[in-house]
Amino acid sequence: MGRLRAMREPLKYVQGRNALNKFYDEMSYMGKRWLFVCSNSGYKACHDKIEASFGDHDDYRRYEIFSGISSNGEIKKMEDIVKTDNIDVVVAIGGGSAVDTAKATAYYTGKHIVIVPTVAATDAPCTGLSVIYNDDHSFDKYLFYPTNPDAVMVDCNVIANAPVHFLVSGMGDALGTYFEGRASIRTESSSLEGTGITRAGQALAKLCYETLRQYGKQAIEACKLHAVTPALEYIIEANVYLSGVGADNVNCAAAHSFYNGVTSVGCKHADHGDCVALGTLVQLVLEGAPKEEFDDVQSFCLEVGLPVTLEQIGITTEEQVRTIAENACVPGETIHNLAGDVQPCEMFDAIMQADALGKLALAR
Repeated sequence: MGRLRAMREPLKYVQGRNALNKFYDEMSYMGKRWLFVCSNSGYKACHDKIEASFGDHDDYRRYEIFSGISSNGEIKKMEDIVKTDNIDVVVAIGGGSAVDTAKATAYYTGKHIVIVPTVAATDAPCTGLSVIYNDDHSFDKYLFYPTNPDAVMVDCNVIANAPVHFLVSGMGDALGTYFEGRASIRTESSSLEGTGITRAGQALAKLCYETLRQYGKQAIEACKLHAVTPALEYIIEANVYLSGVGADNVNCAAAHSFYNGVTSVGCKHADHGDCVALGTLVQLVLEGAPKEEFDDVQSFCLEVGLPVTLEQIGITTEEQVRTIAENACVPGETIHNLAGDVQPCEMFDAIMQADALGKLALAR
């Protein structure tokens, strides 16, 4: 029997201007008792709209501000609330850590899960996994779920009022989706979820990149004005849905391995999306991509303010680059989805070339 190909995505994805005003209308089929796991800023941005959506309905609602990291202790605390308060639905309100905490809580207690992202900085809302940390903030594990979230609801006004750098970071994370997916398809690698890759997954990943190229700059200008325009809506969809569902159903490759390598250097302000964007340029060098394609991706990064050099992500020494290259190539890293078994020396050279081409572009 050949390998099974599969598609996974949230059961329901809702996005739009003031979408949270319709929270109850869209989600009430899941239950009557709600636990909202909120970041501080998420609570402020969403609480009033969600409360108003319930109108006269007497559903039980509990809002919990969580600690800021998806740690085992925090998840256990939320699990206990679900049990003692007899909760039906867990709702995440916030960024990646709130999302990961709520997903794990719902999974361990067998409850429905709704994701309300307050920034479009990563594709975490739509995916079927969480990053879990120990209570001392060290990395513990990736927790993979049998399904993706029940529902994702994105209020475009909330995203438009978040700092612009989150939107740009989300574009960096989304930028890798098509190129990493394409590399995985070339080598017949598994998807992120461990099955064969579908044409539908490929199509979403490609549409993600096309959307970024066509609307990225416009969306940034809209976000600066807190304006909800079609361009901003398209980029929110690309960052949250196309990138998340795309990546889940294709796979990662060198761009995400580069990010993991950078984190091993202990670089404090190395943002996930920034590193994935620069890592995408590194991957194109590794693949021997033609000048036109490399220039196209690099010019997109320059246009929207994503990094094209190492210095822009805080990497300043050759020794750091060697450490990044070593750690990006450890067994089990997604870089091995590339054709040919990439060695640390090859990764090092590719990073240096991408950086040199970035410096040239900035000097123009």
